[in-house]
Amino acid sequence: MKIPLLTLLLTLVMTVPALAADGKSVSYKSGDDSVSGMLYAPSGKGPFPALIVIHEWWGLNDWVKEQAAKLAGQGYVALAVDLYRGKVADNPDLAHELMRGVPQDRATRDLKAAYDFLAAQPNVKKDRIGSIGWCMGGGYSLDVALAEPGLAAAVINYGRLATDTEAIGKIHAPILGLFGGQDRGIPPEDVKKFQQALEKMGKKVEVRIYPDAGHAFENPNNKQGYRAEDASDAWKRTVTFLAANLKK
Repeated sequence: MKIPLLTLLLTLVMTVPALAADGKSVSYKSGDDSVSGMLYAPSGKGPFPALIVIHEWWGLNDWVKEQAAKLAGQGYVALAVDLYRGKVADNPDLAHELMRGVPQDRATRDLKAAYDFLAAQPNVKKDRIGSIGWCMGGGYSLDVALAEPGLAAAVINYGRLATDTEAIGKIHAPILGLFGGQDRGIPPEDVKKFQQALEKMGKKVEVRIYPDAGHAFENPNNKQGYRAEDASDAWKRTVTFLAANLKK
């Protein structure tokens, strides 16, 4: 039976907002501060594995919320953190200003608080918490792996990389890194050095460099740099990696 095109389009239009609508606003303590975020959960009581979902330099916008909703659809309790305290950028200048305005120690504290918040949820498997981020958030996903020995997996989507051998040695979580070969801020040579350093230490690491992609190639809002096929492959690799490390 053929579905009328109009019916199909209406179904698609209604489906996407529904994903984001399933999330609920939550707040948790980070030192003396109260931090907000969006929490998405699979249906059922669980317990489920969980993910700290970390936004790009734009802030906690709709695209990041959609990623968290998609991850919840894969069976994870997903907490989309808000490192900007409610601010969202709509242009690169403001995004750059907001990113530079986040104190490193506060971000580290907020992410640790996010981990603790998830670990305290009754529907979360406390030993199966991972992190995932894009752009700025990709670098912070690595920071969680550096700072939290209990982290069970980390996905770095074109985020800055650690180069200090002593720091890298603190990583216990398996790492998946997804990068663009044309990314001028994170050149392939740096990615390969990072991978080799982890492998030399016996760490679990998977890296994929997409030769024709630049920075932020997974986000369709990046009109010039979005690469649909590479983004689809990156998502499949992410789903496979997370399932292997958080659902076992």
